[in-house]
Amino acid sequence: MPSGKTIKLILYELLEFAALIVPVFVIMERFAGLIYDVKGGDRTAYWLVVAASMAYVTSVTLLVWVPLKYVIIKKRRFISEITQWRPTALAYIILSTLPCFAILIASSKVQVDSGVRLDHFAELPVSLMLVCLICVDIIERIRSCKLLGQSDSLDPDLDMPGPILTHLEQVTTVTGQLHTDEVPNSVTQAHPEVRNGVTTGRRQDPPRPPSSLTTSSRATSTSYLYSSSSRARAYSGPLGLLWKRDGRAEVFVDSFLFWMDTVELVRVAGELSVFYSAWVFPVYILAFISTLRMVITPQNPLLCFAGVALQDFPFFILRVALISVFPYVTPVLYPVKNVLVSLTFIYFTFLTRLKVFKRQSMF
Repeated sequence: MPSGKTIKLILYELLEFAALIVPVFVIMERFAGLIYDVKGGDRTAYWLVVAASMAYVTSVTLLVWVPLKYVIIKKRRFISEITQWRPTALAYIILSTLPCFAILIASSKVQVDSGVRLDHFAELPVSLMLVCLICVDIIERIRSCKLLGQSDSLDPDLDMPGPILTHLEQVTTVTGQLHTDEVPNSVTQAHPEVRNGVTTGRRQDPPRPPSSLTTSSRATSTSYLYSSSSRARAYSGPLGLLWKRDGRAEVFVDSFLFWMDTVELVRVAGELSVFYSAWVFPVYILAFISTLRMVITPQNPLLCFAGVALQDFPFFILRVALISVFPYVTPVLYPVKNVLVSLTFIYFTFLTRLKVFKRQSMF
């Protein structure tokens, strides 16, 4: 009987492999049907596209996906030392997401050149591709967590996030330093100790300044660090169940929110006026570039900069251009979100470091 870890590993790998091949097969089949209609019912062209999709999936599976999974499961040194980005996510984006976006662009180009409008690939193919992308992101985030029982945490009763008390060290306050400086030099300097009229080689330590302020500051810090824990335990009455939270469930929410902006941009590409125009190229290209953020691990500080550089700033420029050409093609909420995220990141990350913004008299 296989262990629980083995079953979980097999389940995750099957789900990721299905997410790798299913979108490619579905979009390629729709593209093959489009070629069949454009060529006037030529079945040879249809089966050539289907055969090409099968050959592609077989090749990338045997040459890239399986070897990559093997070295990851075996924890080879050159792959286990990677902690700031995810090789599986990068391989998935290159092997599955990139071909799907390329086929969508090719579908638009084929129909525009042929002068027909048969299929703009709305709903099922694009939604399936995005759902599989989100599923891979969720699996990579939740892979290290248990599926049964409580989540892995230091304190299971601590349901609310907050600072954790790990180590307290006495810190000298400014008042304590000033008090030390006011002590006369004759007292602070070490001098020989006299006993029974005989001078000994031992030296007497200077008196220490009072540490009442330091003690009070340490008490304040301790109470602050434990405040979140006390608040979490305060809600233990009949409604205490409503205050429960689990990090594994939050991964699903965070992943879908993480991709909502990209999903909206891909939806805009499905509009007829956009899909059958040259604007489909920058829309799908920028949408694919935004998916590269999934390669960076969630705890990496570079993720904030990547979100602004790969998504919010280029999306804002593109959406303003789309609104000027195709009015009401996208809600105004999304360009407002893009510009606010970009401006706040620039301000709080770079401008607040300047001397002019360090003046405390302003705010």
